[in-house]
Amino acid sequence: MSFSIYAASVPVFQQMLGSLRDILAKADAHAAAKKIEPQALLGARLAPDMFPLTRQVQIACDFAKGVCGRLAQVELPVHADNEQSFAELLARIDTVLAFIGALPQAAFAGAESREIVLRPGTPKERRFSGQDYLLHYGLPQFFFHHTSSYALLRHNGIAIGKLDYMGTF
Repeated sequence: MSFSIYAASVPVFQQMLGSLRDILAKADAHAAAKKIEPQALLGARLAPDMFPLTRQVQIACDFAKGVCGRLAQVELPVHADNEQSFAELLARIDTVLAFIGALPQAAFAGAESREIVLRPGTPKERRFSGQDYLLHYGLPQFFFHHTSSYALLRHNGIAIGKLDYMGTF
């Protein structure tokens, strides 16, 4: 069986962005039902030096679109990172899902050996093969921010569990 960069990226990001969307919708409903100011959840952190929930979601979205777009060699959409509500975060996830869902599988042909260069020409420049970029950088980064989002909501009393985290597969 051959390894497919497409199969290891787009469907995985779709599943997990779908789960992130669902848990954010549950958090929004929870806040409304309990009369909790949404900003209390959107600004939640587990430690003072970590990003709040809103930024965690933005970064998870950035990794999903960035990894898929770079592997498919397409221009990445730009987001202003100005979301301030659950509705705006859900819309951002929808935008990213539409972007990665529209990438043709054929664009990923040969991506495993394609060179991916991050921050070209800077002291932080990193070079990866497509496969290493996906497996050792992109997916771990995405899952870190997705998991942080889940943990922040769970910690703040949202009734979510492992099945919510996993999403539909």
